[in-house]
Formats: sequence, structure tokens, C-alpha cells
Amino acid sequence: MYNMYNIYKPYPCPNYHNPSMYNPYNMYNAYGAYPYPYWVNTPMYYSDYWKQFTKLKDYGPEPFVVNIEEVTKQNNTFRTALWTGCHLQLTLMSINVGEDIGLEVHPHLDQFIRIEEGQGLVMMGDRKDNLYFQAKVCDDFAVIIPAGKWHNLINTGYKPLKLYSIYAPPEHPHGTVHETKEDAEEHHEY
Repeated sequence: MYNMYNIYKPYPCPNYHNPSMYNPYNMYNAYGAYPYPYWVNTPMYYSDYWKQFTKLKDYGPEPFVVNIEEVTKQNNTFRTALWTGCHLQLTLMSINVGEDIGLEVHPHLDQFIRIEEGQGLVMMGDRKDNLYFQAKVCDDFAVIIPAGKWHNLINTGYKPLKLYSIYAPPEHPHGTVHETKEDAEEHHEY
């Protein structure tokens, strides 16, 4: 029989045997340094912590931890670089109703998109006049765009399409913020 109190077989996490980690009035871990993600019955829920203290700016290339769903929904700009490193970039995007990302191709990088809120239509192809791959996407969908594929994502819903995008290697300069699609088109070379 499995003994959930055996410290050599931790449940639900490696630090369950440290009571200070589960004290609802102790918002710090045993070392007193950082908020601990296994809070229970706390006055401030874990997700509220990030809403209160996370400023949407580029935190790269320093180590960074964030509730990605919360900050993605919080973002209201067309594009904001949240983390830029040497080999990877994380951007947040908010696409208004009826708008799109814009038809583009990235010859030397792969792209990952995750939809957190809203719905849309993603299109891809080998040429910009032949987008043969089409798929409807909504909350919790992921889109993988291989290097060299022309692509576009259109908001077909009734509210802004909230997503984050990961580029490998980075596509935009460190600290990029485009308030609107027009700003992005002004600073982007296709």
C-alpha cells in the first residue's frame, strides 16, 4: 500500500512534508524568499499574484516564471515581446475582431502559437497565393508553423483573439511593443 506520508515517496509535491509550505497564512516558502505555487486557502489566489505584480515588458534574457494564461489574457496590444533570449522569443498578441496577424513567412525560424481566448482561422501554404492548409482554432489550441511556410491567422470571433507566440530563434528586437497592427506593419519587413 502506498503511504502518502512517506517522505521518500512525496505526494503531491516534494515539499509536502514541510508544513510551512501549506500554512494558508504563510505566503513564503520555507526559505522565506519567493511565493510558493502550492498555496491552499490563501487570501490571495496564486493567479491573482501575477495580475498584481507582472508588468508586460521584455524580461529576457534573465530567468523568468509567469502564469502565461493570465498575462496573455491581460495583454491588450497587438504584439508585446515578453521574453527575448539568444535562441527563443515569447510574444503576446491581441488580435481585434475581424483583424488578422497579416500574411507573412519566416524563412529561418519555426513558430509556435497557443490560443488562450477567442476563435479564429489559421491558414498556411508554400506560397502566399496558395494557402492550402486551413483550420479553425479556439481556446487551448496550438498552431505549429514550420520555417518557410506562408501563414495568417484571422480573428473570426466576437471578442479579441488572445494568444502567445514562441519564435525560435527570435523574430523581433528585444523589448518590441506594437500597440496596433498598423504599428507592426510599419516596423516589419516581409
